[in-house]
Amino acid sequence: MTVLYSKSGPVATFVIDNGKVNVFTPQMHHEFHQALVDFNRDPDIRVGILAGSPGKSFCAGDDIRTPLPALTPQEALEAHLSPHCHEDRIGLTRPGWEQDVMRMRRTKPIIGAVDHYCLGQGLIYLLLLTELRVATDRAQFGFPEIAYGMGGAGAMTRLGHVVPQAVAMEMLLLGERIDAMKALSVHLVNRVVAPEQLMAEAQAMAEAIASHPSVAVQVELESYRRAMDMPREQAMDYAGTLFRFQRVAYDGPGAGTGFFRKQHDGARG
Repeated sequence: MTVLYSKSGPVATFVIDNGKVNVFTPQMHHEFHQALVDFNRDPDIRVGILAGSPGKSFCAGDDIRTPLPALTPQEALEAHLSPHCHEDRIGLTRPGWEQDVMRMRRTKPIIGAVDHYCLGQGLIYLLLLTELRVATDRAQFGFPEIAYGMGGAGAMTRLGHVVPQAVAMEMLLLGERIDAMKALSVHLVNRVVAPEQLMAEAQAMAEAIASHPSVAVQVELESYRRAMDMPREQAMDYAGTLFRFQRVAYDGPGAGTGFFRKQHDGARG
């Protein structure tokens, strides 16, 4: 039961590995958080891939069979306000490290590679932690929590910003799954491939991103996210400021105040 974290060149890979359907335990949420911290800090890593172990589901959510420490109503309220406040005394519980994972600020893109089931917390992580998504033709996506008295996934993920409202309500209120081709048609995923092509496709996308100047990728990701919640004029000002800052710092092909020009001793060549 673990989240396997590895690096190869500029690409880091996170592999969810726990049984046939790769469910998450509280310990795995903690491991995932630690891996993401390293991913963010390592200057040599430019992009990530998030996948399930080979041939198995991406992630079917949290392991509901894992026993969690019992909390009194007072302790449950305290844990809501401060998720780790009882860990030293009673161990990992929920809410726990999944809150830190979902709220983590990140300026490096991650590609989701989905096979078989992507459900519940697995779909929450896919929506919150990945910018590009490739799925196999046998993948299925859904939020079954409504049948177990758990609502709120649509708000956490702002699902209505990703798929049409009718599809969001179908997934959230009916608890129904959608298949890979429907996920593609509503833009939940970018591409659908055969199972044997899944990781190769994700790796090719990661390498394409890693080939670009890293500062441009980070600025694009940061400005895009923030601008989605800004008025148009504010978004223009924010993006323009970041653009100028990166151009001042950039020293690769096309450096200088003009495009594809170089400056030498104060003179433009």
